[in-house]
Amino acid sequence: MDEEVGADARQGQWKTYCKTLSLLAFQSFGVVYGDLSTSPLYVYRSAFSGRLDSYHDEATIFGLFSLIFWTLTLIPLLKYVLIVLSADDNGEGGTFALYSLLCRHAKFSLLPNQQAADEEVSTYYQPGASRTAIASPFKRFLEKHRKLRTCLLLFVLFGACMVIGDGVLTPTISAVSGLQNPVGGGIPDGWVVFIACVVLVGLFSLQHRGTHRVAFMFAPIIVIWLLSIGAIGLYNIIHWNPRICRALSPHYVVRFFKITGKDGWLSLGGVLLAVTGTEAMFADLGHFNAASIRVAFVGVIYPCLVLQYMGQAAFLSRNMAAVEDSFYRSVPRPLFWPVFAIATLAAVVGSQSIISATFSIVKQCLSLGCFPRVKVVHTSRWIYGQIYIPEINWILMVLCLAVTLGFRDTTVIGNAYGLACITVMFVTTCLMALVIVFVWQKNLLIALSFLVFFGSIEAFYFSASLVKIPQGGWAPIAMALVFTFVMYVWHYGTRRKYMFDLQNKVSMKWILNLGPSLGIMRVPGIGLIYTELVTGVPAIFSHFVTNLPAFHQVLVFVCVKSVPVPYVPADERYLIGRIGPREYRMYRCIVRYGYKDVQKDDDNFENHLVMSIAKFVQMEAEEAASPGSYESSPADGRMAVVHTTTDDAAGTGLVVRDNSGFDDAGASLYSQLTRSSRSDTLRSLQSIYEQEAGGSLSRRRRVRFEIAEEERIDPRVRDELADLLQAKEAGVAYIIGHSYVKARKNSNFLKTFAINYAYSFLRKNCRGPSVTLHIPHISLIEVGMIYYV
Repeated sequence: MDEEVGADARQGQWKTYCKTLSLLAFQSFGVVYGDLSTSPLYVYRSAFSGRLDSYHDEATIFGLFSLIFWTLTLIPLLKYVLIVLSADDNGEGGTFALYSLLCRHAKFSLLPNQQAADEEVSTYYQPGASRTAIASPFKRFLEKHRKLRTCLLLFVLFGACMVIGDGVLTPTISAVSGLQNPVGGGIPDGWVVFIACVVLVGLFSLQHRGTHRVAFMFAPIIVIWLLSIGAIGLYNIIHWNPRICRALSPHYVVRFFKITGKDGWLSLGGVLLAVTGTEAMFADLGHFNAASIRVAFVGVIYPCLVLQYMGQAAFLSRNMAAVEDSFYRSVPRPLFWPVFAIATLAAVVGSQSIISATFSIVKQCLSLGCFPRVKVVHTSRWIYGQIYIPEINWILMVLCLAVTLGFRDTTVIGNAYGLACITVMFVTTCLMALVIVFVWQKNLLIALSFLVFFGSIEAFYFSASLVKIPQGGWAPIAMALVFTFVMYVWHYGTRRKYMFDLQNKVSMKWILNLGPSLGIMRVPGIGLIYTELVTGVPAIFSHFVTNLPAFHQVLVFVCVKSVPVPYVPADERYLIGRIGPREYRMYRCIVRYGYKDVQKDDDNFENHLVMSIAKFVQMEAEEAASPGSYESSPADGRMAVVHTTTDDAAGTGLVVRDNSGFDDAGASLYSQLTRSSRSDTLRSLQSIYEQEAGGSLSRRRRVRFEIAEEERIDPRVRDELADLLQAKEAGVAYIIGHSYVKARKNSNFLKTFAINYAYSFLRKNCRGPSVTLHIPHISLIEVGMIYYV
């Protein structure tokens, strides 16, 4: 009986898994595969656009199809589906995910969140990662040479910027190719460009709604498109030339290059367009999972594309003059206009995948300190990877319109598009070789074999794409260089500012000499001092003390860190420590976010912080009680991960009273508590503020804390908790540095230009740190600081 119940349970779990997998695979068609599935619109036309146009014979057509088939098989199927998708970073993919994965297993990073002082934070949380030390000479060599690590970062940044360039070129070529060649009543080129611009404006105008709202609408379009082109391809094979099946043999690839020689090599730029959009399978991995992407590709995408390319080749082998418009001419006449309508819709949908991937890449760069602060809007409550970045969206739109109006031709756009895609693929190949060695811990020969095999194939295509630089290939290089310059300057300036803070932090001896009152009046309330340091006291503290005669009763140095993992669980987000002796009431709180976490405006942050500090005080007392007494803490004690939320006060010594309803009685009680330690003037100001901001305050969750009377708490702990609650009731102030970064007078020209002009310009025109950290403006105190780096 038990065996039957177990078998039924396993069968039920299997059915649930299959249902979920099928649903995700269906959704992936509209988000991941739109770009890859629309490539048949322009591949043959682009391949024959050069000198290959003079080779109108069956052997050339067969060889070209064989080259397309094996390119589809080796790069998307073998490399990405079978190998690269297995190198996810806790379910996330993309160039920066691979770089983050490498930085967690070797000391390659130059980013501020992995300086020596941050080692405890950056290496603490690594789910699913085995940190077995790899004492290989190759690893030591890379970690020792700083210039090599700088080159690796620049290499990764350039690859990420090529993805952004891909995000500009994909919507452009998809929109233009979907409209350019409807035979039987050709649309003038001017109207094609105009309609394409309208489509692009409409596409980018809808991005703020989020891909989750249209996922089920996009997926059926791509599925219908794939089934249509697969069926048309099968019809063309049977109707025009069934012997095309022989071209599946790689022998025809060799014959192709024997016949065409250098002209065949130059045509590789057009053949490369058959696999554009492949990188989206990896970059958009966080939206789905590897299994669903594999099922969709192997079950539908790959066979339908092979049938379509084979069918077009069969048609061209009997209709050599139709090369300029091979796709639409190969469509049977009764199906032409329905297919044209579906092709237009599929082209629009095809742009969505790389736009979403561009948002994800920029978000990862932003979280790891390599991109100026921009607004990130999370469009889904359930899928963290679905985001919208307004600034990037409009920049992409402007660049897309500029490319469309400037180039006006899919051949020229295709040259730029192919170069951007093959560069990203090559960067992924190189990073994967390092992942095989340092993450998967395989033999160096296996990594070299992977690099040589796939790298040589991509280098072959890359060399052909480089020839097309004068014919449009310069566009993605120019865009990538501009974005790389912006990213590296921002990273360099941020890092130099961090190093200044690290070298000029206040000594603990100076803090101890001030005494418990810090040499000034301690006023009621909690002061949250934001800093990038995870150890020591920042220079902003001494600057504040020097210029103001008062400080708050409780001081908390808050450090918000983006650690190189996708997600940090909520119950492991807060790392709490103490600064100075216990009577100083100074604490440190490190708030950790993964590069895919949602750093939202959390009304409960103050409550979480109070609960975490209370839990830390209790933990500290329990540890100190074991020897027999609760003595003062060391000057700068160790940090501890605090597992607590405002819904679970266990172990904190506090009781939570939720006034979320905020009725009259609750409002009166809360108001009485918050004003208990304020003067008449402060009460009056508080009353005015509540009247002016009543709408927003009424939406906040009101939580009141009390010391648990039934628990046996050490008197000193009770006093410390009482001070903490009294400060919380008096109010919270957020203190942040308003910094000006300047290069030293003896700096060279490049450093002066990068810091004084480029970095300063980016800082003035990006979102301020108070906005990025979601600090309430009404409680903000800014302290001016000049950094000479």
